Amino acid sequence: MSVIGIIGCQWGDEGKGKIVDLLAQKADVVARYQGGTNAGHTVEIGNEQFILHTIPSGILYNKPMCLIGNGVVVDLVSLDEEIKHLQSRGINVLEHLFISENAHLIMPYHKRRDKAHEMKLGKGKIGTTGRGIGWAYSDKVARRGLRICEALNLNILTQKVEDFLDFYNFIFKNYFGVETFTTKEIVDEIYPIADKLRNIIIDGSGFLNKMIDENKNVLCEGAQGVHLDIDFGTYPYVTSSNPTPGGIATGLGIGIQKIDNCLGVTKAYTTRVGSGPMPTELDSAIGDKIREVGKEFGATTGRPRRCGWFDAPVVRRSIELCNIKELAITKLDVLDDVDKIKICTSYKINNEKVYKFPLSSEKIAKIEPVYEEVDGWKSDIKGITEWRKLPEKAKKYLKRIEELLEAEIAIVSTGPKRSQGIVKKNYF
Repeated sequence: MSVIGIIGCQWGDEGKGKIVDLLAQKADVVARYQGGTNAGHTVEIGNEQFILHTIPSGILYNKPMCLIGNGVVVDLVSLDEEIKHLQSRGINVLEHLFISENAHLIMPYHKRRDKAHEMKLGKGKIGTTGRGIGWAYSDKVARRGLRICEALNLNILTQKVEDFLDFYNFIFKNYFGVETFTTKEIVDEIYPIADKLRNIIIDGSGFLNKMIDENKNVLCEGAQGVHLDIDFGTYPYVTSSNPTPGGIATGLGIGIQKIDNCLGVTKAYTTRVGSGPMPTELDSAIGDKIREVGKEFGATTGRPRRCGWFDAPVVRRSIELCNIKELAITKLDVLDDVDKIKICTSYKINNEKVYKFPLSSEKIAKIEPVYEEVDGWKSDIKGITEWRKLPEKAKKYLKRIEELLEAEIAIVSTGPKRSQGIVKKNYF
């Protein structure tokens, strides 16, 4: 039995979906523990591409049970569309999908507030996906949230929506100057979907702890990355939950001591979507080339990602925070045609050498990346499945990353498809 957490070590979009899919074939349970529809986990099987927003990436296999944990905020409208889309492509979703009954809902008013708030911020906007995730989490903490178990009772749902709309309609009308909602239009949208999913809404933590007690293999799937963590990310340009291992414990209802290992996922370079600091960002032709070759556009929003060189201090901070010993490196093949590749090994801040990404925004603003340069391998590695077949210069690049991070590379992705990668260690 193993309980493995999959952790994004950068600013999200590291390729966690592919790594989860790769390991899920031997898992008994795949459980999402935080985030919402802002996730866009992409899996390619043969000539087919699947983009998953709320449903765990293990859904593409027949074996593992898939759980949407209580730490996820669930948009029922989006989830219903995702289920229908997967069903239309031959995936028997409802046969092995469950939702924790105490998961909070993203309501229509959360999405409207998200978009209105970003508009209000103007140039100072956070760069959210506009899907209401932050405001759903905000209401959860403010004790103004609605859980999915409460949406199963029409009377409770109606009363709660009516109560909450007093607050939301006031700010929509008087602060944002946007349309208000009626209780009926929200209830009419939410209740039929909740009712349809009634049979898969369960005691998620009870289910998961039972699986662990029965020595089942559990894969814990997060969204976003460590540097978007609400506590340890580049605040305020962060998500509203904890992609770190603490989020696994609270987002699934399992004791932290039950997590056997955390596998860190990082690209062979660095990307970020939206606003916020990114020390190694390339505003140049090489950055444009990486974006084009790597198809670096958000799976959820379609926005172009900012691209830069591999940032060891960023990943080093993630390794420390999450007790990561092993890494999965994705998109190595994107660098196939790059002549000289740079690695940020440390920072210079106020003439002091710094080896970990700082937490202080004042220090972050003063970062000067310190680079070393290595030769590119200048050959096509797409689809390679054996370490020995990698070009020596590609091996050298990966080994240098291992040295800098003091972590073992266990998986190397050499292309977007499920079959394209090197697995040096089996987790189940």
